[in-house]
Amino acid sequence: MQDFVKLLGLKHRREVAGKSAIFSGEQFVLEETDWYLLNLFRLWWHYGISFLRLQMWVEEVMEKFMRIYKYQAHGYAFSNLEELLRSLGGETFINMTQRSVAESLLEVGVTQRFIDDVIAAVLRSSYGQSVLVPAFAGAMSLAGAQGNAWAVEGGNKLVCSGLLKLTKAKVIQARVTGVSLHSSDGKALYQVRYEDDEGQGSAFYDMVVIATPLHSGRSNITFENFDPPITDFPGSFHPTITSVVHGYLNSSYFGFPDPKLFPFASILTTDSPDLFFKAMDNICPVNISGAFRRKQPQEAAIWRVLSQQPLDKQQLKTLFRSYYSVQVTEWQAYPHYDSTKSIPPIILHDNLFYLNGVEWVASSMEMAAVAAKNVALLAYNRWYQDLEKIDQKDLMHKVKTEL
Repeated sequence: MQDFVKLLGLKHRREVAGKSAIFSGEQFVLEETDWYLLNLFRLWWHYGISFLRLQMWVEEVMEKFMRIYKYQAHGYAFSNLEELLRSLGGETFINMTQRSVAESLLEVGVTQRFIDDVIAAVLRSSYGQSVLVPAFAGAMSLAGAQGNAWAVEGGNKLVCSGLLKLTKAKVIQARVTGVSLHSSDGKALYQVRYEDDEGQGSAFYDMVVIATPLHSGRSNITFENFDPPITDFPGSFHPTITSVVHGYLNSSYFGFPDPKLFPFASILTTDSPDLFFKAMDNICPVNISGAFRRKQPQEAAIWRVLSQQPLDKQQLKTLFRSYYSVQVTEWQAYPHYDSTKSIPPIILHDNLFYLNGVEWVASSMEMAAVAAKNVALLAYNRWYQDLEKIDQKDLMHKVKTEL
């Protein structure tokens, strides 16, 4: 994603300082301050060296994951996600897709209390799920929570629209309904059927990339003439309700009767049955001027609330003293990781590729970008029969010798 931003001449959005805290439903179990050393002391006082063990574990995972950028820079690709993971971290990375993040962290000495308070809060905010998510997905989420997250000035959507414009691709504004297999001169040919406001249409392609989830209830694309047949993959998606509220925060609910004293811009939560929301934060515009400042806690501000179910009036009244507007969006945000342990394939047929299987390893914009580049390299290498660039072993050694 960083390369895309540079390529398109975009800028990072200016950061606006704001403190975070973790709420249990009754009290804040951990509060961030303006002083880095005090934050470290509080972590040590409450959880011992668990935060150091967590950081070491995440850094080890990320250091190995970063190898993918070198591999892709040299044109190497992988025909399935298991091979990709194995090339980065061996069988350890494969196992991390099959066991929970809680189990993995306990194994390296992180305490159960730290997992219940901090790890659970981060995962509820990012994936909306518990510490039972796979360890690899959990590591990616925890890496993003360590202060390295960034946004694009003007909105992250500018990356997608900018790349589409840069490729000068012909965009057909229609919904794909089916893909059928044909042949021409002994080679596979794919007919893509679609429909729009004017009716139905179709076109033939040598190569097709499916970039939408092929899971039950998520796709209406049918596949014809394929042997073996292509069917929906197992697993479901986890719904998230996003409520954007313009209003006055009820700081008394969080233990601050005087709203002027409420110091937090982001509130994470532990996995408590009494809590009806996962996380909430005071959000900033996509364009931030030099004069921009966050609203004071006693002022009306824009808050984003993440929840499992739509907030009713009583719940809104619990979180806000009063409000002007509420905009609610429900979306199938991430895979429900407890629903299946299987990882979908990349190659559905000779030149028919599937991008979205990477979500079942870990779901983020960066993972999607890595998977997209892998599919592009894989398709290119297969088309030109450059098989030495696919599923190669000991790539670290090969890359070093190529430098």
